[in-house]
Amino acid sequence: MIQLHDKHFEAFISEKELDYAIQNLAKQIEDDFYDEVPIFVGILNGSFMFLSDLMKYYSQPCEVEFVKLSSYEGIQSTNNVKQLIGLNQDLEGRSVIIVEDIVDTGNTVEELKHIFKEKGVKHFKIATLFFKPEAYTKDIKLDYVGIHIPNKFIVGFGLDYDGLGRNLKEVYQLATQNTKNEMINIVLFGKPGAGKGTQAEFLKDKYNLVHLSTGDIFRFNIKNDTELGQLAKSYMDKGDLVPDEVTIKMLQDEVEKNPNAKGFLFDGFPRTIAQADALDAFLKTKSWEVTATVALEADDEILVQRLLERGKTSGRADDQDEEKIRNRYQEYNEKTAPLIDYYKAQDKFHSVDGIGSIAEVTERLSTVLDSL
Repeated sequence: MIQLHDKHFEAFISEKELDYAIQNLAKQIEDDFYDEVPIFVGILNGSFMFLSDLMKYYSQPCEVEFVKLSSYEGIQSTNNVKQLIGLNQDLEGRSVIIVEDIVDTGNTVEELKHIFKEKGVKHFKIATLFFKPEAYTKDIKLDYVGIHIPNKFIVGFGLDYDGLGRNLKEVYQLATQNTKNEMINIVLFGKPGAGKGTQAEFLKDKYNLVHLSTGDIFRFNIKNDTELGQLAKSYMDKGDLVPDEVTIKMLQDEVEKNPNAKGFLFDGFPRTIAQADALDAFLKTKSWEVTATVALEADDEILVQRLLERGKTSGRADDQDEEKIRNRYQEYNEKTAPLIDYYKAQDKFHSVDGIGSIAEVTERLSTVLDSL
């Protein structure tokens, strides 16, 4: 929590997440303008840090100019854009990429489009680090968007509150009432065959949680060819692991789609300590935290037989090969089991016996969660 003038702001977007978004934007623009020399036009004052970092990752020839406009007073948009400093360079027939720190109502974008249309540019593109879709009122397409954010006032990384905060390396949002105690955020994990999917349905319904399965989220993004789905598929096609940054961004997008949720059930994430750190960092930006982690425990030999039996009817090849099943358990033990110590250190780990009838396991889970 920080204070600027009379207001308090809480952590929102980390330096690492900003860097990842900017790298991704630079790559997109390079792919579109690989055969020409575009002109990047930064909108002062807010875009100076964004444009500076964008240039670090943009490796092709380009030119950089600036224009200064004004549309903010305090923490409210004035909805009145005035051009303060214009461009003197001849832009006719050139490709121009406007670099904005943030787009909310779209008034500045509309004014810029009008200005550059009169200059006869060849291509007019908008690149913004932050975009508030809830506040956007225009039909103008935004060509490159780094991070979608809710309609909240933010400071840092070039954005200010009455002059303060521009130099912050991370982004902060206007503080709201702390609601972490009202949220129930459960991490559910267990070995394949432990009944995690079945129990997730129970937890979701009984405690009114939004179920976030990384497997389902990956399939949705890839099937619908979203930007993140394309990025994830590019790694998968090469046989590489999808970076944690991509996975956490997918989860973040799903969380943002459910602003009125009473809590979340994270299923399949985190799988490693690095992912657990990333989840904690993301929840912290919301003034939330992981309430508890619940592991469905069962003996490997029992689970192997359970999966082999399931494989007779499921049709899943990985449920029919005992060697593959044991390899999955070895990977679990090596990568996921260390999370036990991670969450024990936070006094948030709970072990539940996963052997028994569905009803018996459900009752054990209820006892744990009702005690939180």
